[in-house]
Amino acid sequence: MAALRTLALVGPAGAGKTSLVEALLHQAGALQSPGSVERGNTVSDHDPLEKRMQHSLQASLVHMQHGGLRIHAIDTPGAPDFTGQSLPALEAVDTAVVVINAQNGIELMASRLMETAAARGLCRLIVINKIDAPGVKLPELLAQLRETFGRECLPLNLPAAGNSRVQDCFFSRTGEADFSSVAEAHQALVEQVVEVDAAFVDRYLNEGDVDASELHAPLEQALREGHLIPVCFTSARNGAGVAELLDVIERLLPNPTEGNPPQFLVGEGPEAVPLQAAPDPEAHVLAHVFKINADPYLGKLGILRVHQGTLRKGAQLLVGHARKPFKVSHLFMLQGKEHMEIEQALPGDLCAIAKVDELHYDAVLHDAPEDEHIHLKPLEFPVPVHGLAISPARHGDEQRMWEILTRLIDEDPCLKVERTASTNETVVYGLGELHLRMLLERLRDTYKFEVNTQPPRIAYRETISSPSEGHYRHKKQSGGAGQFGEVYLRIEPLERGAGFEFVDAVKGGTIPGQFMPAVEKGVRAALESGVVSGNPLVDIRVTVFDGKHHSVDSKEIAFFTAGKRALMAAVREARPLVLEPIVQIEISAPEHAMGDITGDLASRRGQVNGTRANVPGIISVQGLAPLAELASYQTRLNAMTSGQGRYTVALAHYQPVPPNTQAALVAAHRTQDED
Repeated sequence: MAALRTLALVGPAGAGKTSLVEALLHQAGALQSPGSVERGNTVSDHDPLEKRMQHSLQASLVHMQHGGLRIHAIDTPGAPDFTGQSLPALEAVDTAVVVINAQNGIELMASRLMETAAARGLCRLIVINKIDAPGVKLPELLAQLRETFGRECLPLNLPAAGNSRVQDCFFSRTGEADFSSVAEAHQALVEQVVEVDAAFVDRYLNEGDVDASELHAPLEQALREGHLIPVCFTSARNGAGVAELLDVIERLLPNPTEGNPPQFLVGEGPEAVPLQAAPDPEAHVLAHVFKINADPYLGKLGILRVHQGTLRKGAQLLVGHARKPFKVSHLFMLQGKEHMEIEQALPGDLCAIAKVDELHYDAVLHDAPEDEHIHLKPLEFPVPVHGLAISPARHGDEQRMWEILTRLIDEDPCLKVERTASTNETVVYGLGELHLRMLLERLRDTYKFEVNTQPPRIAYRETISSPSEGHYRHKKQSGGAGQFGEVYLRIEPLERGAGFEFVDAVKGGTIPGQFMPAVEKGVRAALESGVVSGNPLVDIRVTVFDGKHHSVDSKEIAFFTAGKRALMAAVREARPLVLEPIVQIEISAPEHAMGDITGDLASRRGQVNGTRANVPGIISVQGLAPLAELASYQTRLNAMTSGQGRYTVALAHYQPVPPNTQAALVAAHRTQDED
């Protein structure tokens, strides 16, 4: 285990994470020559859709050998729409390597990932990539990093020879650099590291310096505590700093026994208690599934991190609460799309198990029944709010569509599918237009399945604003037994959110008791289908107070019809209203865009209730807005924030739509009825 390193390369799109992985693989001897994103021949971007888009869309695993080490690295997508792929990678590693584009500076995705990695207790390493790009201002960027993420951000090396190579500052006390001073950077690093160990502080004060090779233990402590966030400079394109980065991984980054242990819990809710998994190969097995691949040909592939014990091929494992074990028939180590079979995996290893249907994202695998209540502290994912209504292009394929969607949602915790009863639609929710576009591409390209799409319907509601009464007599004679039922009812509005009340106030048996359920069914049918706009009626009390029956012709169908028509007549006289959903919206975006965001929200009939700053330079705006006004809002937000903004929504309440909107909805429903 001392010879294992696990790291996830995370950061914004365009930072060069995939190219950096290729450069590391080449430097470590795993590749004869590095591939290129433009040529579509990289190890990690192996999916045909990724090659076509020239962007990472899924987390991909690689491994390499260097200096007697085995290094597991996860290349993650940087677009905010694929956060469901990047965040779970942080659950599987000891170090988060946050890659920053030297030309673009600190982007919102980098800030979010730094914050998440800190919350998970991961050691963090910042890599400034593309240092050879024209116009870069590296001294200013380093100062900005320290201002944004804290004075703990210190350079392990500095660019030299016109950004064509880098100069070590930790093990070296002197050297030439393009800016700053190697001696000053070395002194700052040593002082920062020795601060965590009183014995080294005394030595430093007495001797004036400490040999960096003696600082391994306090260095690991400083990394664990976030007291040091090292900064490295690289260019994946010209190779500057790549060999040095490999040496940093080997000599300075933690192995599985040195990083902070994962945040396991035993039990659920507030009663859950922490559990520290021991990276002991002799202990019973604890492993966590952080990614699912659903291959249409190979079946389900569960990708996992072994946290405790030794996972062996042929072992019997349990999934969470399951009582029936499964056999590990095949155990793989992954190199992009390649699967290399292995015999065992130690604590810290990343590996994969194939063709086990019980596996799912966030599953804990164990070999001891007493461990069934263990789970990892859940990640906080952004809520998918961008919806698209889909239906199979070919009639009768609904079941197959659901099966495929279930597989795709297994792969991505930020995808969600719902069957909306009120609008009779299947709606897929994602984090943005790109997220859903890639879902549709995979449906078509990977599964050869065509769907029709349209924006999801807004779930409007109807209600009434004043009391009224309604009456209907249903009488039908067709040569044989007739139908007869007559209903008098009263309706009145209830408080918003109160729902529906049905009151039987009939006296004297004018409507026999056996027919009252049919009356209520008719009333409920009218509520479900709506009266003026075709949307469900809510917040209404219906009191049936009189009626008539016929000893021969009265039947349930007659009172069902009479109840339904009586309610419809009453609603038309009760000043009906159409209600629209109002959502709580929270928008996270760069601080400079706040004016545009609040102005745009006001133009959408929204209101701002407050703001707060969670991350330096990032503002969070909270408010209320009609859901109907947020169609394609992510596109507008991207335009205002240069693609840096995100938002979440949650239903707050319903309120009446403006009169002109109600008139349009009523007219559209009337036209539909006529058709």
